[in-house]
Amino acid sequence: MDQAELTTEQVLRRDIPWESYMTTKLISGTGLQLLRRYDKKPESYKAQLLEDDGPAYVRVFVGILRDIFKEETVEYVLALIGEMLTANQKRARLFHDKSLANEDTYEPFLTESIDYSVLRLLSKGNWFIEEKSCEILALIVSARPKNQGGAVSNGEVVSSKSKVTSIDDVLKGLVEWLCVQLKKPSHPNRGIPAAISCLATLLKEPIVRSSFIRADGVKLLIPFISPASTQQSIQLLYETCLCIWLLSYYEPAIEYLATSRTLPRLIEVVKSSTKEKVVRVVVLTFRNLLHKGTFGAQMVDLGLPQIVQSLKTQAWSDEDLLESLNQLDEGLKDNIKKLSSFDKYKQEVFLGHLDWSPMHKDPMFWRENITNFEENDFQILRVLITILDTSSDPRALAVACFDLSQFVQHHPAGRVILTDLKAKERAMKLMNHENAEVTKNALLCIQRLFLGAKYASFLQA
Repeated sequence: MDQAELTTEQVLRRDIPWESYMTTKLISGTGLQLLRRYDKKPESYKAQLLEDDGPAYVRVFVGILRDIFKEETVEYVLALIGEMLTANQKRARLFHDKSLANEDTYEPFLTESIDYSVLRLLSKGNWFIEEKSCEILALIVSARPKNQGGAVSNGEVVSSKSKVTSIDDVLKGLVEWLCVQLKKPSHPNRGIPAAISCLATLLKEPIVRSSFIRADGVKLLIPFISPASTQQSIQLLYETCLCIWLLSYYEPAIEYLATSRTLPRLIEVVKSSTKEKVVRVVVLTFRNLLHKGTFGAQMVDLGLPQIVQSLKTQAWSDEDLLESLNQLDEGLKDNIKKLSSFDKYKQEVFLGHLDWSPMHKDPMFWRENITNFEENDFQILRVLITILDTSSDPRALAVACFDLSQFVQHHPAGRVILTDLKAKERAMKLMNHENAEVTKNALLCIQRLFLGAKYASFLQA
């Protein structure tokens, strides 16, 4: 069978000739006894063995991975470890037991290069071995004592003369492998889900966040933030969003998130998803980002306040999600209050939701903010003109025409600027619009563009 399609259950049906490995001194007599007691036994029996003598079994498993290179046996031991950790992830702590202080439990996964920076089992070209090694390493690393640092073996500082594997080496190799999988997966269907699943575990570590940012990993995650339909794609989306949430706690990552399409994609996801765990992790990400940089203003511009209101009306069973939605709602309201009147105006224009809010007809608003319309090469004017071309909402068309006429009235070079932007042609097309409010304001806009603000006001009067 193709190793890429192997399952743990299929691998564990094999019979491994442990006695032959003792004969060749690749495992000890004690190791053979432990394996005989453990192998092929019921889960409850194995659980008791691990409870009584877990570190000894870790020593045996690590020794086999280090000393035996036959792929069928390596696959089998990885399957045993994977099964052990799947049943109870807390067993990953066994790899850091004090009785294993002189064992280098990371060593079998790494190649014997000068700097130990390449993961041996992750570069085997055997997908089953790569996938299992990645899953196991992620759990072992996450379970290590939090004070672990420097050159270490199972959390114990050792002599710098000893040939040991540092946690930095392991994490460097892991992050590199995960980024490669996101770019060019080893397995067409399982490579990317496996990588993102491991990242969702590992990005809890500040050192992994740092390595992932240096490897330009954020941009590799962004394409996977998109609405999902199948169970498999929903899980991939959830774990991708979980990665983004973990990164939202890390300031250097926030800079990357701000300059990417992350926020609009997350909003599209939360708007269309019905899966509570997906909505919850995205809402938590919004909460983290709300007060960072310009994220709050962007959220308002992209219509998140209205989306949150809609989400709050849905029948969620998760009380934490409801609480998070309420907190996000309050945060967005506070953010809107802090926005200047011009910020509110920009939000209205960029969303295309123009209405006769007081600022449009307030002379003070136009006098105080007229120079703000020059920002980003008259971006707001360009959007208003685009609304004249594309909107089917009569109210939006009428307000856009009125605002353009206000710009002519209050800006010294208003006529010239709007003529250069070809606003006149767009407004003239609306002269015959079926809606009287649109034709009235289109006429006002054209009058001011042709005659200037003073004469247009006289004619209007």
